[in-house]
Amino acid sequence: MAAIDADALKSYSFTLFSKLEGAVTALMIHLGDRLGLYRALADVDAPVTSAELASRTGLDERWVREWLYNQGAAKLVAFDDTGSRFWLTPEGVAVTADPDSPYYGMGMFLRMPSMSLAVEPLVESFHTGVGYDYDARGTDVASSVEMGMAPWYRHNLVPVVVPMLDGVEDRLRDGGRAVDIGCGSGQAVLTLADAFPEADVRGYDISALALERAEANRAARGVANASFYDARTDPLPTDGATDFVITFDCIHDMTHPQEMMAAIREAIAPDGSWLLVDIKARESFTENAAKNPMASMMYGMSVMSCMASALSAPGGAGLGTLGLPESRARAMAETAGFTRFQRLPVDHPVNAFYEIRP
Repeated sequence: MAAIDADALKSYSFTLFSKLEGAVTALMIHLGDRLGLYRALADVDAPVTSAELASRTGLDERWVREWLYNQGAAKLVAFDDTGSRFWLTPEGVAVTADPDSPYYGMGMFLRMPSMSLAVEPLVESFHTGVGYDYDARGTDVASSVEMGMAPWYRHNLVPVVVPMLDGVEDRLRDGGRAVDIGCGSGQAVLTLADAFPEADVRGYDISALALERAEANRAARGVANASFYDARTDPLPTDGATDFVITFDCIHDMTHPQEMMAAIREAIAPDGSWLLVDIKARESFTENAAKNPMASMMYGMSVMSCMASALSAPGGAGLGTLGLPESRARAMAETAGFTRFQRLPVDHPVNAFYEIRP
């Protein structure tokens, strides 16, 4: 065995335990959201003590104090020189306490408990090669995705992205058909349906839990021109009459993405547009590792979620979270029969946006 370098050992150990710190703090973030601690910090107009925050939330002061110490040390909550008063910066409010903010980030942390429950099924997956679908992970997955994506849809889909697409706005205003594949809890469908009341807006998914939530959301908002379908029993139309198709962060999760692209080609009108939104991925692992500061998280999430879904049936493609770089997306679209492919100038921290046309 090679000799151990003392400085390299310290550096490696620090790196290892920094990952543990992140995991532990992620659980504290989940608790802060679940217990209303961030919202309570956002609601006050001055720094508060742990006792004051405990009083506002009806929680025990000693537990609140230790949580604040974790959050302060993690640089998520600001504190004064004495370490006795705490507050959220405006940026902290936008990310942790304002569900309508396009920067709201609590969705991923909602599923922290279910992630730990995935360990045993993953051990089996590593042996068999077969993963599991989203519904196998529990009821909080659909609500977690909704919490993470809904603010962005509300603020950006109609006013920012749709006008970039060739003719889509006019066709939807005139009563065209829009289809969201992998619609989840239906937020994009309902956003489009609200904005274009004459349009026929349909959502397709294979998650029973997500579709149940989507229908409840539709009923609560009283949207009449939106509908949801289980793609396993009600597949996409093949009449070539769909004006606009969306796939938002789902192609890389699919067991058979190439077949799905072929189905989109059959569904879409000759002058229609497909908005493909997927994770910004580079061409190789080495590029992702070198240039994407979130690469390790994304590869880990792939094991627990995206690749697990993409391998949930024998013979699945298994693309994984970072498995659809632009070159592969373009090649797969061409194989499916599309002839026009362009990347849109949408500023998003995680996703790339492509307009694909027949």
